[in-house]
Amino acid sequence: MTSSFFATTLLPLALFVIMTGLGLSLTVADFKRVLIYPRGVVIGLTNLLLLSPLLAFLATIAYGLRPELAVGMILLGAAPGGTTANLLTHLARGDTALSVTMTALSSAVAVFTTPLFLAIATAYFLGAQTEAQLDMVRIVVRVMTITVVPLSVGMVVRAWTPGFATRAEPWVKRAALVFFVIVVGGAIYEARNEAPAMLVAVGAATLTLNLSAMTLSWFIARRAKLDVRQSTAIAIELGVHNTTLTMAVGAMIAPVYMIPGAVYGIQMILTASVFVWFIQRRNAMETRPATP
Repeated sequence: MTSSFFATTLLPLALFVIMTGLGLSLTVADFKRVLIYPRGVVIGLTNLLLLSPLLAFLATIAYGLRPELAVGMILLGAAPGGTTANLLTHLARGDTALSVTMTALSSAVAVFTTPLFLAIATAYFLGAQTEAQLDMVRIVVRVMTITVVPLSVGMVVRAWTPGFATRAEPWVKRAALVFFVIVVGGAIYEARNEAPAMLVAVGAATLTLNLSAMTLSWFIARRAKLDVRQSTAIAIELGVHNTTLTMAVGAMIAPVYMIPGAVYGIQMILTASVFVWFIQRRNAMETRPATP
């Protein structure tokens, strides 16, 4: 697998499949839900769009990552929620509708937020000259092509042929999972020649980001008087990102920018699964009907 094939073909194809699968599960009502339950959506998106990038920046500084990896970390922190978060939220007996809404909205605004944080990160860590060399228009168009376009295609198919969408959705999601595994494995393979010490530093930084994001978002949601099911959805959304998007954007610059997303992609499944195992029993007890 050459670097060119991985970056130019496999990554965009994987993300296209993943976002199409998300679109097949969405309706316009998922976007309107922000008007019905504004507090949970606003708190969740604020955590996702502001708290997560801030924590990524702090983790980068704390572990002294080299500039290219630092930019990859910021891209990771700014990534929208991933579709896996919806499944894990369901398994944890969290508010799945809130999870789907946050994933949909954050994926839609990623067209603007991802290039914005990329520009800020490159200017800070690599210098204004490097930032100026980035073709931001190309990056914006690319992000739109591999996120909003397949998301819209999936939603149109769902609206026009709901029966077909219902039948196709599980198959598309299985394909998305296979692509995700291949993409993470491919990115790790691309980084095989990097110094082990660097990979250890990245792993520590991404794990810190993952655990701190889930923990802080859980307590913020609880302090805001959201119920346990909503808090569960927000915590998982903050822990499970669309790392494929992070790697796809990073690959547009250089392979090294993909490393934080690839490492995080492995960690987030493990940590979120532990969280799901712990919280699903608590949520089951809180949602169990009272005995007369």
